[in-house]
Amino acid sequence: MNNLIDLSRHIPTPEAALTVAYTPIRLPMDGRQPLELRLSAPAVGSNLPIVLLSHGFGPSNYIPSKDGYGPLAQFWAERGFAVIQPTHASSRVGGLPADTPGAPFFWRKRVEELKAILDQLPEVERQAPAVAGRLDHLQIAAAGHSFGGHTVGLLLGAQLNEEDFSDPRISAGILLAAPGRGGKDMTEENAVRFPFFDVDFSTLTTRSLVVCGDADDPHFTTRGPEWHADAFYDAPGAEALLTLHGVGHGLGGIAGLDARETETEAPDVLEATKRLTIAWLRTALGVDRSAWAEARDAIDGPSSVLAEIAIREG
Repeated sequence: MNNLIDLSRHIPTPEAALTVAYTPIRLPMDGRQPLELRLSAPAVGSNLPIVLLSHGFGPSNYIPSKDGYGPLAQFWAERGFAVIQPTHASSRVGGLPADTPGAPFFWRKRVEELKAILDQLPEVERQAPAVAGRLDHLQIAAAGHSFGGHTVGLLLGAQLNEEDFSDPRISAGILLAAPGRGGKDMTEENAVRFPFFDVDFSTLTTRSLVVCGDADDPHFTTRGPEWHADAFYDAPGAEALLTLHGVGHGLGGIAGLDARETETEAPDVLEATKRLTIAWLRTALGVDRSAWAEARDAIDGPSSVLAEIAIREG
């Protein structure tokens, strides 16, 4: 029950079901402290598809960790997905020491951490006994917000200096307010500071959804909110662009309710974000092949004030 939403009710979504959560799950990694995770999943059911959710590099201390993004992770888990959230090396609260090579962004280690989770899914299940044997290791998606979108984009096939970071175990991905084109598309200062943003999206062929807010104000570039949609236009695998109206980088509040990352608190748009992304995931991972089409129909109707969807031609 949510008394704060109105128009987003027209977007169909499954009823919420009871969930279980395990935290902290600890996975060993060579030469460093264990990687800590949160796993949220339905309390019952089998063959649960998996979503890796990569956090951003936001201003809060705890949101950029396994303990952030509750509004999104819980919604997906209540509706049939096993959501795994790492505390990346870049996290302030639980990341690697500031004198570790690659600090403070650890863009390469973040990719390695998501691959380590996939390598150790049996260990994840061992530490989460109520979920053991219930995960579908062949149906895996990855989603990332902001800097997490950069991490996930590399796993989906975007390349940096012609280096391939992709992982074929991931069959679908969502880029949430992810960085756009780097290099000359950024301010001179930020191009120097973030050379790893200069990725080539043309090699991103994994089936993907790109999500951005039309009131986003990216400070890395002199361009406007459309910068965050670059992957849709450049990546062959990006099949759809979801643009949310009236919200910025926080997409209405996906990182945390009342968090600093949520510069515009918009319950109805947040609900639309949750419902539309899960509809896309349900179709992309074969759970319900009509879910995405039905959600798109709702956006063409009463919920059109909340968002619009562009589909890649061909």
